[in-house]
Amino acid sequence: MAEPKKQPKVNEHQSLEQVLGHQFASPALLEQALIHRGALGTQRAVAASEGNERLEFLGDRVLGLVIADTLLKTFPDESEGELAPRLAALVSSATLCRVAAACGLGKHLTLARGQKADNAVLADACEAVIGALYLDGGMKPAEAFIGAHWSKLIRDDILPPKDAKTALQEWAQARGLPLPVYRVIDSSGPAHAPSFVMTVTVQGYSEARGEGKTKRLATQAAATALLATLPVAP
Repeated sequence: MAEPKKQPKVNEHQSLEQVLGHQFASPALLEQALIHRGALGTQRAVAASEGNERLEFLGDRVLGLVIADTLLKTFPDESEGELAPRLAALVSSATLCRVAAACGLGKHLTLARGQKADNAVLADACEAVIGALYLDGGMKPAEAFIGAHWSKLIRDDILPPKDAKTALQEWAQARGLPLPVYRVIDSSGPAHAPSFVMTVTVQGYSEARGEGKTKRLATQAAATALLATLPVAP
């Protein structure tokens, strides 16, 4: 009697591959990109051998390179000082989280029991997916994904954005208040992928906090959070 044919393994992330616009030659790379470090004790994470931190590290660099190149071509008359805040905004955790949500990454993630796919987790996963795309297919699929999800964000922002720290400082000075005070309240993560939490206060107003992979990004996030709560009128 002939042995029954083995059923092919179901691609759990086929729908995600369609969103990403790339069929993985090595599905294990995509699987790894979707495993948060907090879930490393789970069966799926053990099978993948590691979480997505290394892919996140790579994806961050790939994203920065592609966006920087796109900005140079899109705004040929702008100086480095004008392009830098554009770049910072486009590779920020907030933007990455927005793209991750649009792709539905949250429902594909492997997390620790009880863990939620918060903004930081989604942003990290988005970078890891970009890293996986690059390793699996080279720059072409990574550029295609970034172009599909960032091109509108680049076009929508016609004028160079003012960075939040500067905007908050100008807001305080316009009202005769002391300069904002920033403080690091937490730092965590490995050396290659640290995370910082900053707080900022302006005299007479409630404290706000922000998180980022560098102190500068955490500072910007905190300033953005505080600006959102402040009155516009003097």
